[in-house]
Amino acid sequence: MLKKITASLDILTPEGVAFSLPLAGPFLRFLAWVIDFACVSSIVMLLGACVNLISPILPRLSATMSILVYFCATMGYGMLLEWFWRGQTIGKRMLGLRVADDHGLRLKFSQIALRNLLRAVDALPFLYATGGTACVCSRHHQRLGDYAAGTVVIRHVNEPAADLTAVQPGKFNSFRAYPSLEARLRQRVSPQEAGLALQALMRREEFEPEARTRLFGEFAAYYRKLAPFPEEATFALTDEQYMRNVVETLFRPRSAAAAPATRGLSSSQSALLVPPPPEK
Repeated sequence: MLKKITASLDILTPEGVAFSLPLAGPFLRFLAWVIDFACVSSIVMLLGACVNLISPILPRLSATMSILVYFCATMGYGMLLEWFWRGQTIGKRMLGLRVADDHGLRLKFSQIALRNLLRAVDALPFLYATGGTACVCSRHHQRLGDYAAGTVVIRHVNEPAADLTAVQPGKFNSFRAYPSLEARLRQRVSPQEAGLALQALMRREEFEPEARTRLFGEFAAYYRKLAPFPEEATFALTDEQYMRNVVETLFRPRSAAAAPATRGLSSSQSALLVPPPPEK
């Protein structure tokens, strides 16, 4: 009996914060794979042509290198791009998809490596028949590689803009005086982490005082390690006020990011789970 297919992955943190990740269906994932397959094929053909140049001189070495080129291109393509592009390949990026941890945590390289190595199993017997069947039958559209790595593929959805005046009404953000550290913070925070921090602030009044203090203490400790701001920017800030500054930094529109530090906050921001892309 097939499990009930869901369009989103609902996650509830130990602190009682609930949020959803919109899942990508088998059809979208197949289209992304077609694009990635074309990219990998082009890479293999290009590198194969280079290897063939030494074939008349060193035929055995050429054959060995051809196997290595094929393996590195097929496995390395997904691993490198999903790691450096935070869960995206060219195909996923074009279609607005992203690999994410199935508990909403930060994606680890070990997860990326495992899900890509298991492509060899998912691809059996041909055209990803095994992986495609698992994806269709899975409750969260996961292929075998996703099951083993604890990952899902999510969609970027145009959500209604979040109004951060409810999070930080009229508050001065001391982080604005340090644009380089703000840029580092945006670069190191995943969309899922940013969305979780925003929802925690939006729902802060629902928590018991003790749980609220503990929750924002854990949040603040984590974000302080990602981009440590100088003492003059964090002096006398409570953990909750610190997180208000973090969320405003992550979701501030690009036009506002370049504004002076004393300028007021904008009333609308990006979608909950899609903060501004990392600055180069």
